[in-house]
Amino acid sequence: MELGNIKAPSEKVTRRRVGRGIGSGLGKTSGRGHKGQKARTGGGVRRGFEGGQTPLYRRLPKRGFKNIHAKNYTEVTLTMLNKSTNTDVTAESLIKDGIISKAGDGIVVLGTGKLEKKLTVHANRFTSSAAEKIQAAGGKVEVI
Repeated sequence: MELGNIKAPSEKVTRRRVGRGIGSGLGKTSGRGHKGQKARTGGGVRRGFEGGQTPLYRRLPKRGFKNIHAKNYTEVTLTMLNKSTNTDVTAESLIKDGIISKAGDGIVVLGTGKLEKKLTVHANRFTSSAAEKIQAAGGKVEVI
């Protein structure tokens, strides 16, 4: 075996040539059978088609509710706030420090962990435990 003789797996599979005579095994109807929708050019049915029977996606009832007015807040914990380099913490400063990737519809501060710095935190929402811990550390809570 030499490097020039090695073939990739994709090279070993030969393309099927249909309609090239009876001896090929795929002559005449080219493996499509006789007549019918699937034998025609461009023939076939769409995904989910059940031969005219009402398809499953229409037989089942609609479920759930999507609130178009829902706010998608980015959650920030007190442990994450410890990594902040600024004493005045905003959404922009958190993104700049790489603590969060995007602010979404706003920031909510959760009371998970301990705060080891004195910080002024500007956010859209605070949990009661988070507000208490920030104030206990000597910081300020400012709701935007």
